[in-house]
Amino acid sequence: MQKNPYGVPTRGENHTFRLYTDDGDDQKNVPWSQKIFQEDTSHKCPTYITQTPPCQGSCPSGHNIRGWLDIVRGMEKPSGDMSWQEYAFKSATDSNPFPSIMGRVCPAPCEDGCNRNEVEDTVGINAVEQFIGDNAKAEGYTFEINAADTGKKVAIIGGGPGGLAAALKLRRQGHAVTVFEKYDQLGGMMMYGIPGYRVPRDILAHEIDRIIATGVETRMNTKVGVDVTIEDLEKEFDSVLFAIGAMSGRTLPVEGGDAQNCVSGVAFLEAYNQGRLQHITGKVICIGGGDTSIDVVSVARRLGNIDNAADKDRPERIIFNDTAHDVVDTSKRLGADVLLTTRSTIENMPAAQEEIDDATREGVDIQGQLSPVEVVTNADGRATALRYVRLEEDGSTPIEGSEFDIECELIVSAIGQSVDGEGIDDSFFNDHGFIDADKNYQIPNKPGFFVCGDVVRPHLLTTAIGQASIVAESIGDYLAGNNQHARPKVDVNYFDLAEKLDEWDLSPTEYEKGGNPASDTATADFAIHNYDDRAFASIIPHTELFLGHFDHEDRNQRSHKVVDVDNVLGNFDERLVGYSEEEAQKEADRCMSCGLCFECDNCVMYCPQDAVFRVKKDQATLGRYVDTDYSKCVGCHICADVCPTGYIQMGLGE
Repeated sequence: MQKNPYGVPTRGENHTFRLYTDDGDDQKNVPWSQKIFQEDTSHKCPTYITQTPPCQGSCPSGHNIRGWLDIVRGMEKPSGDMSWQEYAFKSATDSNPFPSIMGRVCPAPCEDGCNRNEVEDTVGINAVEQFIGDNAKAEGYTFEINAADTGKKVAIIGGGPGGLAAALKLRRQGHAVTVFEKYDQLGGMMMYGIPGYRVPRDILAHEIDRIIATGVETRMNTKVGVDVTIEDLEKEFDSVLFAIGAMSGRTLPVEGGDAQNCVSGVAFLEAYNQGRLQHITGKVICIGGGDTSIDVVSVARRLGNIDNAADKDRPERIIFNDTAHDVVDTSKRLGADVLLTTRSTIENMPAAQEEIDDATREGVDIQGQLSPVEVVTNADGRATALRYVRLEEDGSTPIEGSEFDIECELIVSAIGQSVDGEGIDDSFFNDHGFIDADKNYQIPNKPGFFVCGDVVRPHLLTTAIGQASIVAESIGDYLAGNNQHARPKVDVNYFDLAEKLDEWDLSPTEYEKGGNPASDTATADFAIHNYDDRAFASIIPHTELFLGHFDHEDRNQRSHKVVDVDNVLGNFDERLVGYSEEEAQKEADRCMSCGLCFECDNCVMYCPQDAVFRVKKDQATLGRYVDTDYSKCVGCHICADVCPTGYIQMGLGE
């Protein structure tokens, strides 16, 4: 079957997607405008159209969310004897190889876009994803590499989420992959930028090892630009992918911001995640408002404070000198005094509200509408206080005469990230220290060089994973000598009815030349009747759904282990409690399957002509549950009106 670059079968020689026409009527010489509506009938008939749901359109990694929710709820079933749990795992990891991790830490823009919000509350997409990932670990599911070896070699600089996701995609194409990592462990920001009570290290290690087991080579403790040059990579590899991330923090851009006890949030978290930083000394102030700043203050509350620590044990000495605290000292810890300030109002902080609520309950003092203006230092160059000015509610206009000082022992700046490009030619970087990319994530004017992740623009982990999918396709095209194809308007992983039919050995037969290419498809077996795939071009809004079909169903919230001011000290246990299998299925069942039939039978029950009917079970698949007898259809459009998912639309029948 012919396909365009988006995976949609073409209307070419095979004619697999063709509208029905009635031989007895299509020869009538009637003006088009008169043939559309006549009394209570029309010449429009049901057309089955898939569109991208907004959860998926909102997901930076382009997850086929609707697809794996359909599997969990039991609507889409695997062929053969594969379990639904493994089938859901395979579907989810087509886009994201870290379901356990993303199910825990992704801020879930998919849930913000969920059309279920128009009924009562979003579907708990993250929680179901966590279940899929955790179950996969328990069952030992692995990634299969079925592609033949291409003989091509790709170097990936950086073993974070983007680099590892791209490595898996490239291995699935049959290319040899080597990941260069400057640290002694893979994971990037997942390993060094997020605390272990949010990303359990055994789960992270498992999801990374599952990728490496596909045949990915690693060269650890190897910094490209220092230990090996770009020129060396060009000689050894056919293509190079920059996935180095943005794991350097920014200093506080005020007078005194370079004081010895002013550190970046990234450096603070790296020292903690490496096990070196085990307590703090005195009051900590963190400037930020995003997720990194929340992680900093939450870690500080857990580490606790030690009074009268030796100079060598001050946090900044541990962070900058790459030394470590004596574990014995942790027995002396007391509760830490931790303040988080942000320029915005607290209500408008960019961090996830759930994380803000947790930090507040754990005893973090959060104050909004404050902007640092100066670090107050002593004769030794140490910060002793941070001077602030109060801001108007807009978060940018200073209030005259409102300056005041807050004494502190450590200042942590979590206001942004930068790229460590040491030893790499400046020509790769733009004026802001990042790497520019086109829509295919090629580096302009650098043939064979590609880029993904925070080195393009710091954003979410799931953004880096989504870019990895695109860049892997682009690298594949480059290595095959093909031109880079235009990316679709909606650039995600789609449900493909043609692939689904093929999976169940129900694909249309080849079109035989000599037949009438414009009609006679009502009973022909070379056509998928009155079906159109618009997923690559449109996202279905709630206005195209029949929301009245859906009953109010409360969301099944994940449980949390409550950490508060009384038990936060030294509490590094995971807070999330994942779904049981029953809870995952119950929550997945709340999905409205926007843009794709979910087999509710409304169209069959409400059709006054009995024109809409269920496809025979041995011919049915997801997306082909109903069909229409167009000799009975009068074009009344009732089926479209009562379709909850917007899958049925009225199209011309002639």
